[in-house]
Order: sequence, then C-alpha cells, then structure tokens
Amino acid sequence: MSVIYFVRHGETVWNAENKICGATDSPLTERGHRQAIETAEKIRKMGIKADMILYSPLSRARDTAMHIAEITGIPAKAEQRLFEQNFGKYESTPRNGEEFHEAKKQFLYRYDGGESMFKLAQRIYNLLDDLKADGRDFILVAHNGIARVVNSYFYEMTNEEYASFGIKNCEIREYTF
Repeated sequence: MSVIYFVRHGETVWNAENKICGATDSPLTERGHRQAIETAEKIRKMGIKADMILYSPLSRARDTAMHIAEITGIPAKAEQRLFEQNFGKYESTPRNGEEFHEAKKQFLYRYDGGESMFKLAQRIYNLLDDLKADGRDFILVAHNGIARVVNSYFYEMTNEEYASFGIKNCEIREYTF
C-alpha cells in the first residue's frame, strides 16, 4: 500500500486576480511563497515521509515544491505529466465564469486551442498507474486542474462534482492506493 499526497501550489499573481492560469506561467506572490513554507512545515510536523516530490515544471509548482523539499529534506524532481491543463481561450479569464464552469463538463472540448479533459485524464491516470506500480510514497505538487483529475482517479464523481471540484492553494490531500 502506497500513499500519494497532493499539494496545490501557493497563491499566484493570477489567483489573486481571480484569473484562470492554466498553462500560463503565473508566478507565486509573496503570500504564495509564505503558504508554501507553511505547508512544508506542516508536512514536516505531520511526519510525512514520502520518498520523492514530483512537481509540475510551471514555476508556481516548482517554487512550492522547492520550499517543501528544502524544509523536509525530501528529494524533488520535475514531472512533465503534472503540467497544468491548457484551458485555451479561458486562460486569463475569471475563474468563476459560468461559461468556463459549463465547458469543464464537456470532456472532449479543447477550449479553442487548449487540451481536452480526456487528454488530461489520460496523462494523469497514466502517471498515477505508474506511481502505483512503483510502490513508493510521493508528494505531487501541481495545480487545481490536476487535483480534479487525481481526485477522480480515487473517487466516483459526477460531471457536476468534477467541474465544481477544487482545492485551496497549498492544501494537502492524501490518497492511498
């Protein structure tokens, strides 16, 4: 039995402005750096002994992961499959837009130049299958869109639950294979 801990990156400039980041590389704010450091301290205090931190190569996830690695001593490396979904025409638009919420229920839709939910799910499910076969414990540091897919791997979700799912910046979720 192995464990996956999922951590969403700290607050970004676009998170603070209520904009969809997606594949756009919005950096952490000062608050985001503080959140990452606090999360690292929490992981250390909780006694989480993961074997490796895997993180999205986008700077907001990388910087969060580096804070965690520095404080916990857990080695970290980039994992390309954790790159956030490209939301195409919705990137930089309001996160709470009704049109975007409805579009997230259309699993084959590519957001006019982005990546479909099916393609995203394929790469994240493949990663999770690989991690399950590996048998070690991992901390994944990535994005809200990735969190949605990870949660759907472990739990049944309706289309509405999937489209509405989200976690807070630097929230920690635990999943067991």
